[in-house]
Amino acid sequence: MSGWDEGGVFYSDQAQYPHVGGEQSETASRHTALQKFKEFIRNFQHKSQPNVFPYREALLSNPKYVLVNLADLISYDPDQNLPQFLRQNPADYLPLFETAAAEVLTGLKSRVAGESGEMEEPVTGEVQVLLRSEQDPVSMRLLGAQYISKLVKISGIVIAASRTKAKATYVTLLCKNCKNVKLVPCRPGLGGAIVPRSCDHVAQAGEDPCPVDPWLVVPDKSKYVDQQTLKLQENPEDVPTGELPRNMLLSIDRHLVQTIVPGQRLTIMGIYSIFQAANSSTSHRGAVAVRQPYIRVVGLEETTEANTRGPTNLTRDEIEEFKKFASDSNAYQQICSKIAPSIFGHSDVKKAVACLLFGGSRKTLPDGVKLRGDINVLLLGDPSTAKSQFLKFVEKTAPIAVYTSGKGSSAAGLTASVIRDNSTREFYLEGGAMVLADGGVVCIDEFDKMRAEDRVAIHEAMEQQTISIAKAGITTVLNSRTSVLAAANPPSGRYDDLMTARDNIDLQTTILSRFDIIFIVKDIKMYAQDKSIASHIIKVHASADATATDSKTTKEDNWLKRYIHYCRTECHPRLSESAASRLQESYVKIRQDMRRQSNETGETAVIPITVRQLEAVVRLSESLARMTLSHVANDNHVLEAIRLFNNSTMDAARAGVNQHLHLTPEMANEIKQAETQIKRRMGIGSHISERRLIDELTRMGMNESIVRRALVVMHQRDEVEYKRERRVIVRKA
Repeated sequence: MSGWDEGGVFYSDQAQYPHVGGEQSETASRHTALQKFKEFIRNFQHKSQPNVFPYREALLSNPKYVLVNLADLISYDPDQNLPQFLRQNPADYLPLFETAAAEVLTGLKSRVAGESGEMEEPVTGEVQVLLRSEQDPVSMRLLGAQYISKLVKISGIVIAASRTKAKATYVTLLCKNCKNVKLVPCRPGLGGAIVPRSCDHVAQAGEDPCPVDPWLVVPDKSKYVDQQTLKLQENPEDVPTGELPRNMLLSIDRHLVQTIVPGQRLTIMGIYSIFQAANSSTSHRGAVAVRQPYIRVVGLEETTEANTRGPTNLTRDEIEEFKKFASDSNAYQQICSKIAPSIFGHSDVKKAVACLLFGGSRKTLPDGVKLRGDINVLLLGDPSTAKSQFLKFVEKTAPIAVYTSGKGSSAAGLTASVIRDNSTREFYLEGGAMVLADGGVVCIDEFDKMRAEDRVAIHEAMEQQTISIAKAGITTVLNSRTSVLAAANPPSGRYDDLMTARDNIDLQTTILSRFDIIFIVKDIKMYAQDKSIASHIIKVHASADATATDSKTTKEDNWLKRYIHYCRTECHPRLSESAASRLQESYVKIRQDMRRQSNETGETAVIPITVRQLEAVVRLSESLARMTLSHVANDNHVLEAIRLFNNSTMDAARAGVNQHLHLTPEMANEIKQAETQIKRRMGIGSHISERRLIDELTRMGMNESIVRRALVVMHQRDEVEYKRERRVIVRKA
């Protein structure tokens, strides 16, 4: 007789509770689970803080939803029944948990005076229970049939979000014949309601019996919640090489709706479910048993480095270690030595890459204009000078990074594309590489092989840090607060010292001025340098197997990644007064030098020195200050930034041969003769391979460098033009 009064709560025979076996025992176990959930919310307290009830407090401060950590549930329940139930069939036990939370909330609130003056129970709405856990997420590729209806945790990046829809939780049905009203529960997620075939009204004498399928849906009387679908793609770093990234459909409801935009990185807990796709292909239409998987989200956490305030899960010891490291006098040198340690030399490029990883500080002016803090770097030069190695290293080390190659990416793939949804026929936005790397770095290899119209698409993303879309009735602006690290080859494949800088850097001025630092990386043939590079490379190859088993290198990478993340979130430096005045003087002096040079030579510099370059030096100084966790950029930082800028962009602007210098009269005469021979050899409009032309003229006794120079002069005068990557010469009229 002990449990005779326990069945006070009766459960209707609902669609989401399939009954297997004894009905009594199931109702009882459900009832005990409800009681246990209530006790957990009321009585749970951390061991470290006795008499503090976190979930009661959370419910009172925010009665709409409560965030429950599964670890707390495990530590509270000694039998492990509740967490086990939640993991194995969450679809049954989560609604119970929500009911328990709503009942506890009613008990916690004091009674209120009703209209008649009597004290009544306060009316509380539904409470949404969100789960989170400390376990590691599973890979999207491992989700199979064994996970259906279980609780899973996966992480990824949101690439598309639908608009919000209303989803019925209870559908009100009206009988056509007898006007009987019935409430039918809807399956949660993407499932529909199960409408009964017959009316349960018993016909009286003289009445027509209700026909089959008598029910009409009354939409106005039904209950609804908000619902939205998202598309989650694997994180780019988790995709195996040569595979396409997998997508998963997510369904979120109530308070999670409209909290997520494309480009955010999420870790979600959800119920792996299935639904019958409306637009399934004709081959599957007859197959009743084939279903599409999706995940009903019951809890999500953002893992975006750019959006999280304060570093994610850094321990106190780590923060102490970071601060101690930053206070060291040679922290800058140590950071630069950790950048791509497998690459020999290139110390200035490594320093620039370090500046790019740390970045300057973003500023918002009083009138709402935003100034970018991200640094863009262009590496231009000969093959086999480790340009792509730098890009690969940055992709591994930056907290968020996307790697793409120039020839294989289109404008829509880099910015954003508009796609039509198959089932609803609506258009929705899908972010491209620049949107997915928001708050990180985009590495673009083979930058010079991109089509010109695709390169124009990233102009806005590089300076204003937004991407504006006006396609198919969607007009919107997406954030792309990214640094760009690009690698390019000169048009002829190698950097040619006989050409002017303008011919070597075959990119438009508009894109060049958006790069803060431009390096020309040359493959210089020097005996001592070649010897040391060779010994370094042989050493790397010889010790490669030994480090394969050693996990110290990955730890080092991970340390740098966490340090970069900590610096970017904690430190936002500004220029000091003296540093600002020094910067102003040096900028004016650089402009004067460029003006004098253009007056002497009669042509403008290929790389413009504009106000953007002044901002570039400001950003460099800020990032140098950020490396040492200093909140003020002082004179030393500015001097180092100006030195970096002079060694990179200014050298590139002055590089290459200048036609008006170093020409003796004999050389000028020889060049003229070479021009005459070239014109004799080529009729107007004829094509010839450059190699063949040079071979023929050298057989006639001319010097190869003189012939090349003559071609350069003719190209400047627009008498010949190059085609097919400068292999073929065409004579113009």
